[in-house]
Amino acid sequence: MDELLLFLPLLALVAYWFDSMSVRERAITRVRAVCQRDGLLLLDQTVALRRLRLCRDGAGRVRFQRSYKFEFLADDGDIRRRGDIQLLGRKIEKIILELPGHTLHDSP
Repeated sequence: MDELLLFLPLLALVAYWFDSMSVRERAITRVRAVCQRDGLLLLDQTVALRRLRLCRDGAGRVRFQRSYKFEFLADDGDIRRRGDIQLLGRKIEKIILELPGHTLHDSP
């Protein structure tokens, strides 16, 4: 029985890791699509976790809210621009692209 109690936290950690990788891949796929649609170049072809917290969804269930940052190039030159994507559970809530002169908000 003691072995089982030691195994459960490890199992929960592995499940969290797999879920995190899946959500991260979803974020990368969406960011790539938005960058391609808007004629932007996603740099490093990846996103980086910026924030993780627990929030409630529309149905009142507790979910992880993850915010990722990424960088891209706009057609105005060689200046790296910053973007953010926020997900609640597996649902993409918003994408923010900081462009010269304005900020573009995109939500699916």
